[in-house]
Amino acid sequence: MLTSEYIKAVIQKNMECNFIEIKGDDGSHFEATIVSDIFEGLTKVMQHQKVYDALDGMMKQELHALSIKTYTSSQWEKSNMESN
Repeated sequence: MLTSEYIKAVIQKNMECNFIEIKGDDGSHFEATIVSDIFEGLTKVMQHQKVYDALDGMMKQELHALSIKTYTSSQWEKSNMESN
């Protein structure tokens, strides 16, 4: 069974992340929040493709559902300021 810790480790191994949080404990449905400077200048679709690439084929086999939220560092800072 997949764990959020394992998914986090795979993404971190294959992609530079400033912050990453993976939630989910049923083994097949997960939510990811990822902050990375590699997202700068990319559309949301392109950002999500970077995450799928970092998952190293897991979306085709082991991982059934992953909700992804991606942010650049500046977007993340702004988002956190607005929520406080």
